[in-house]
Amino acid sequence: MEIVQDRAVLVKTRKPHLITEVLPDSHVVQQVPLPYGEVGSTVAVKWTLRNTKILHNLGFKKVPCPIGKRYNWPGMFKPFAHQVETAGFLSLNPRCFCLNDMGTGKTMSVIWASDYLMKLGVIKRVLIVAPLSILDTAWRADLFKTAMHRRVDIAHGSAAKRKAIIASEAEYVIINYDGIEIVHKEIMEGGFDLIVCDEASALKNHQTKRWKLMNQLVRPETWLWLMTGTPAAQSPDEAYGLAKIVNPTSVPKFYGSFRDKVLVKITQFKYVPRPEAQEIVHKALQPAIRFTKEECLDLPEMTYVDREVPLTAQQQKYYDKLRQQLLIEAAGEEVSAINAAVEMNKLLQISSGAVYSDTGEVVEFDCANRLNELVDIINQSSHKTLVFANFTHSIDVIQRHLTKQGISNDAIYGDVKLSKRSQIIDDFQKTNNLQVLVIQPQAASHGITLHAANTVVWFSPIPSLEYYLQANARVHRAGQKNPCTVVHLMGSGVEKQLYRRLQNKKGDQESLLAMYKKVIGMS
Repeated sequence: MEIVQDRAVLVKTRKPHLITEVLPDSHVVQQVPLPYGEVGSTVAVKWTLRNTKILHNLGFKKVPCPIGKRYNWPGMFKPFAHQVETAGFLSLNPRCFCLNDMGTGKTMSVIWASDYLMKLGVIKRVLIVAPLSILDTAWRADLFKTAMHRRVDIAHGSAAKRKAIIASEAEYVIINYDGIEIVHKEIMEGGFDLIVCDEASALKNHQTKRWKLMNQLVRPETWLWLMTGTPAAQSPDEAYGLAKIVNPTSVPKFYGSFRDKVLVKITQFKYVPRPEAQEIVHKALQPAIRFTKEECLDLPEMTYVDREVPLTAQQQKYYDKLRQQLLIEAAGEEVSAINAAVEMNKLLQISSGAVYSDTGEVVEFDCANRLNELVDIINQSSHKTLVFANFTHSIDVIQRHLTKQGISNDAIYGDVKLSKRSQIIDDFQKTNNLQVLVIQPQAASHGITLHAANTVVWFSPIPSLEYYLQANARVHRAGQKNPCTVVHLMGSGVEKQLYRRLQNKKGDQESLLAMYKKVIGMS
């Protein structure tokens, strides 16, 4: 196989007539000797997306997608090699899975592939379905960086607002999974010919209303790309719902038959995976592409990801109340950097789920949204996970939740003795006893090595730039063999401003005061 001047592809075949009949614009270039005395031909074929798909169906799988050479890759960034290959795979497969690890840039691969298909006139409109936490911070942000020439909007808010956005001329509409039910009829009539489902494990249960509504949106002509780095994280039978919506013929008609193929029943209520389960799941989730972070040698050493997680109603109520109180107290007064830090600390405590009362007691707030997002990230991580939490009471909340979810964990904070810390670190680094280590940054952000993990999650931000950089460096040290990902969880204005300040590496008092005034509404 050879590409000639980015215009034609030469393929050697024993049956040249088959290609020339299927592709009328192809022609035989020359006769070529083949093994065992047979004679075939070299056939020249125009190198187009359509012809590449036909050649793949005829068995010429090594013919690359023309996107690699015939697309200008718009945006602020140059694609990595694995992103080019991922975008090419998606462009050639109307129904498929993208199983690349978190932090490998699959969002941009999807954007480039869909933009390429739009330029060719293959599709006209894209519906992106994703968790609420990444609608803006991941999808809209990456669309702005990658396809700023396209019209983009987020269908979130009131039903009327969602309907108006779906009826608009936006070429990319981004919506959360639970929003599908609200505007299901409008989506059906919205002219979406490509549906992208991010964090598609949300569709693993085919009996849920969410799955059934999504399945109704997928018509025979609809392109459908499902994205998840953890397609069957808890049990191999979770692959059933994903496979059935993308490629129904790859799994039995009934769930029970698939379950019995991948699981064996050992008690009345307990099943365990069969030895051949992994191979069966692999075959069911096809066609698929997967790049692990270890395989992406072109990735930067540290990738930063923002996850916007809404405050619960209880958190939002008290956050707004405190912010208004601070605004009244600060009106007409000169605020010092010390006082600004103290007041912002109160807002951060509410955002992270627990605060100290005036009497020193801990008052817990419902922070279920953030805890659930944390568990999702841990399950997506290819290795162990560090969680940095600024407040001791937040660490208690996190540990209880992780333990309830069956995730092995331990914690290091101010009251943990030095000997105990050493034991915890050894367990984390050298054994499989701990999947997650929760750390208070002030207690363990310097000196120690924790490169058994390659994912860092900030449950809430810390005002100190030094602690932030040092904490991230616990995984990014000599001996780390895998690219690392730092995830910021944010749900309030103070958190967004702090993360922006940390990433801009601003540590001066002047910027702290400016941020405080902006957060409480004085700017």
